[in-house]
Parts: sequence; C-alpha cells; structure tokens
Amino acid sequence: MADEDEWALDPSVRMMRRVFGRIEASQEKLLQRLSISPFDTRLRSWREAALKFFEKSWVQAKKHRIDLEEEQATAIYVHCLTRAINIEGIEVAHEAFPNDEKIKILLKETLP
Repeated sequence: MADEDEWALDPSVRMMRRVFGRIEASQEKLLQRLSISPFDTRLRSWREAALKFFEKSWVQAKKHRIDLEEEQATAIYVHCLTRAINIEGIEVAHEAFPNDEKIKILLKETLP
C-alpha cells in the first residue's frame, strides 16, 4: 500500500511547499554570492532572525490586505535573511536586495 501525502491535496500547502523550495534556492544563490559556506555556524542564528522578520512581514502584508504570491514571499524572505546577515556586520551589495517597491515599503515597517 502506497502512502499518500494527504497534505499535498491542499492548495495552500502546495503553495507553501513551492515557496519553501524557492526560498531554499534563493538562499543558496545569496550565500554563493556572499561566499558564505552552507556549513557556516552563523547561518542558524541568521535563519532564526530572518524567520522572525519574515513572520512579522507576513502579518503586516495581511493587515494591508496584500496577498503574497510565491515570488513575493520568496523575495521577502531573502530580504529578511539579507537584513539578518547585514545586522551582523557583513556587507551585502544592493543587488542582493529585492527590487519590488511594494515589498520595500512593507519591510520598512517590520525590519529593524
């Protein structure tokens, strides 16, 4: 008997799985661009901070009635991770930041 993934039938779960996949790919590109090893011990704290920022941003988006698409959610997370890395004193080129003005405005409300 094959085990079925019942969650895979839920459209919101499928969407979030795609978002997480995009986040992983985008994070990998960012770390490569910054020449940071995927085994760097600082990553755990950066990811934890980025997750907190991301969750706050998601709540703000809902308050403003902004429905985040996969691409926007990914851009927000990458921006949050970039900010967490930057707070620790690592310079991040502006090209690494998302260009979406709506996202920038939203993040100004949530990022330190």
